[in-house]
Amino acid sequence: MALEILGERPCFGGVQGSYRVASQECATPMRFSVFRPPQAQTRRVPVVYFLAGLECTEETFMIKAGAQRVAAELGLMLVSPDTSPREARIPGDDESWDFGIGAGFYVDATQAPWSANYRMYSFVTKELPRVIGANFQADVERQAIMGHSMGGHGALVCALRNPGEYRSVSAFAPIVAPSQVPWGEKAFSKFFGADRAAWASFDATALAKGSGFAGEILIDQGLGDKFLRTQLQPEKFVAACDGTRIAPRLREHEGYDHSYWFIQTFISDHLRCHAARLATER
Repeated sequence: MALEILGERPCFGGVQGSYRVASQECATPMRFSVFRPPQAQTRRVPVVYFLAGLECTEETFMIKAGAQRVAAELGLMLVSPDTSPREARIPGDDESWDFGIGAGFYVDATQAPWSANYRMYSFVTKELPRVIGANFQADVERQAIMGHSMGGHGALVCALRNPGEYRSVSAFAPIVAPSQVPWGEKAFSKFFGADRAAWASFDATALAKGSGFAGEILIDQGLGDKFLRTQLQPEKFVAACDGTRIAPRLREHEGYDHSYWFIQTFISDHLRCHAARLATER
């Protein structure tokens, strides 16, 4: 699969790059960003995928999170895809900020016209790892996934639906029960129609009981987040994991909001947690 290089710059001894690929899953060009740590000059390194939130692009995390310094220290490759197949224009895709462009919700839509292109779940879990493995010094047998808000929802769903693919998963202020909150209800009703079973298949809280995922999931949540009670509700996921092999570690932080200032503060903890799990033998 041909890779188009949009730009590359030195960063903390490694390389920060932007790329585009003709996606078969999304039937349109898809952009993504990659930070290659200095260790990738001589060997394959573990990969951490970051799924960004509503209105974000493939560059948002790389520019705002301050993650490259720690990733360079730990020898982690960072990969962040765009948040929707934005080059596939569909009528109504830009009518609101929380659906369509910048808001693909990391699902595989089943309802037309969205089903033709909005296959972000399959792009993230299947196609993107193949692209990364073929074009970069990435050890795709050692992968982790994390995300923020809508991307936190995506990270949890990707890990719970594919328990053998990711060594670890974490999230910042995730939408844990999209079937039960306004953001998710709006998106899922359009992507899946009235099929609530399809809704549940992309809802981390609904997936928890039947998932084969085992291990700790670090979740950081700001208590000053204006979306906490209406859209996020992390306690629902914690309760759903009771009696399973999933061990959510919910850390609540007084005063922190939904912004990247919050993510910057705790990104080192997440990357060090992932690095420790990626270093272990299976």
